Amino acid sequence: MQPIVDWLLLGSFYAAVALGFSLVWGIMNIINLAHGVFIITGAYIAYQVATNLHLSPFLALFFSMGMLFALGWIIQYGIINRVIRGPLLVTFLLTFGLELLLTDTLQNLFTSDNRFINSTIEGAGINLGSAHISLVRFISAAIAIVLTAALAAFLSRTRLGNAILATGMDRDAARLMGIDIRQIYALTFAISAALAGAAGALLGQMQAFYPTRGELFTLRSFAIVVLGGLGTPWAVVAGGMVFAFIETFLPVVLPRVGVGYENAVAFAVFVIVLLVRPTGLFGKAFYSQ
Repeated sequence: MQPIVDWLLLGSFYAAVALGFSLVWGIMNIINLAHGVFIITGAYIAYQVATNLHLSPFLALFFSMGMLFALGWIIQYGIINRVIRGPLLVTFLLTFGLELLLTDTLQNLFTSDNRFINSTIEGAGINLGSAHISLVRFISAAIAIVLTAALAAFLSRTRLGNAILATGMDRDAARLMGIDIRQIYALTFAISAALAGAAGALLGQMQAFYPTRGELFTLRSFAIVVLGGLGTPWAVVAGGMVFAFIETFLPVVLPRVGVGYENAVAFAVFVIVLLVRPTGLFGKAFYSQ
């Protein structure tokens, strides 16, 4: 039972990590290399709020989302929008430069020391048969699923969400229908950054973090989105579950071979899926419900 519980909780967390990355890629056709450092920035914001204001880390999550939303809007509207029609390599290099800038800024502000967000429920859990469910990880997984459902509902059931989908389907046609593309792109990027901030607040309660750790989560987000596909927010959950399944069960099935090779096998599966089904396991032609 324990590996199954660990798999489900880790897969849900990975969905939260990659959700914003999938949104920007699916709507704006931008591979955001700064996504990982957004997650780490969210972790530092939650850490500061929880430590200095003595709030629950789960309440600090809303501070992380709000501040990252504002940061994402400023970056997109003021910087990325200026090169949005340029070649893919231009936006690729621009987000890479943002990643370096934000990482160096975090390193200067907080040094390279490991940080961890202490929670009042740390160590608490529920026993389910032979399995132990960490309360922090359980709540984090629940928040990840709620965020996914909220994003899916927002995109499919609101005018702004429909405008975002229309822009992702055909930018020129959306403009002809009166949609302000610059504002929609800024909103999309801001929502993506806010989701990364939420993932960072969850990350800080489960793992130690430091400024340069964002690169790992950018890479994992890329693999998760490719595995699941770009068609729907729920495909990110599927991709996260596949990635987490390999990480969780490989050491169990192959205890001598699997330990230490989880990431290597996960990325090998990622390459196979990319070759066999380039749109991912549940990918569609455009980002929709």
